[in-house]
Order: sequence, then structure tokens, then C-alpha cells
Amino acid sequence: MEHTVVRCAEGHVFSTASFPLRQLGAARIGPGRLLRCPRCARLRHAVPVGGAKR
Repeated sequence: MEHTVVRCAEGHVFSTASFPLRQLGAARIGPGRLLRCPRCARLRHAVPVGGAKR
């Protein structure tokens, strides 16, 4: 299973096993998802971290 490195809205960086990118019809919803951050233990908006930003 592939892990994706993400950053939550509070700035915490962590990896997650599943980070589905979905589309709504022909339009893309966006890269962000609601995930439970392991550092602050709350549901936060999270986006994938690029290779240069790690």
C-alpha cells in the first residue's frame, strides 16, 4: 500500500495510507481532503506535500 505525505491546515506533516483524489463529473473537486491529524487529533483539511516541500 502506498503512503502519501500530507500537510494539515495547522501545518503538521504526516503520512497516510489512503488519500483518494476524486472528481465530480468533469470538474475536479481539488487536492484537499478532510483527515484526522495524528498530531492535533482533529479533523483537518489536508493537502499532499510536493517532493520539494518536504
